[in-house]
Amino acid sequence: MSVRYGTPNRTPSHASHYGHQQRPPSTQYGAPPPQQGYYAQGHATPAPGYGAPPPMQGPPPGADPQLWQWFSAVDSDRSGAISVTELQAALVNGNWTRFDLDTVKMLMSIFDTDRSGTIGFNEFAGLWKYIQDWQNVFRHFDRDRSGSIEGAELSEALRSFGYNLSPTLLSLLEQKYASGPSDRYGPPPGITFDRFVRACVVVKTLTEAFQRVDTDRDGWVQMNYEQFMKIVLSAP
Repeated sequence: MSVRYGTPNRTPSHASHYGHQQRPPSTQYGAPPPQQGYYAQGHATPAPGYGAPPPMQGPPPGADPQLWQWFSAVDSDRSGAISVTELQAALVNGNWTRFDLDTVKMLMSIFDTDRSGTIGFNEFAGLWKYIQDWQNVFRHFDRDRSGSIEGAELSEALRSFGYNLSPTLLSLLEQKYASGPSDRYGPPPGITFDRFVRACVVVKTLTEAFQRVDTDRDGWVQMNYEQFMKIVLSAP
């Protein structure tokens, strides 16, 4: 199977002001420090039927009190970790007015480094910083301040990351991640912030997976069905 993809700049310059070439926000925030508080001291989660769970201890040293408040508000079982649905509730509580469940699952998969299905407070804090970085990108390219990214804005944003997608691919991407169904007589309704994050992460993931197979960097590969499906199914 031969596949062709847009030609990203292979030697992107260092991140600078938005509008110059830059990398998508990174999750490389270093290893999270050990979790602090009640459950880090070896206390077990209370068994059902033995009274209410103990009160949540204070935030870890140096933690943002507001982030701790949002985290502890949704950690209903006081386990010191939150699930996908609890994370979605925390994001809404934290003034991110909309985050669809698929995007929340993608974010969880990025920050759930031990694959436990939950994230602790330090992972949550890293995730929050990641979202804030993406919001700065979104605000920069949402030129008309409509609250969504349309075709030309999406193209400019992806080019700033080094991904030069064809008009056909851009149209498919915009339709796939549009915030609502397309009007057959008009343009797609645009991509909201949460879906914009997911679209950019998917483009980045698929491009990097393709480049691992494109060893001579000519934009063409030969692969079998198994290899193709692995690349597609690896997308968040």
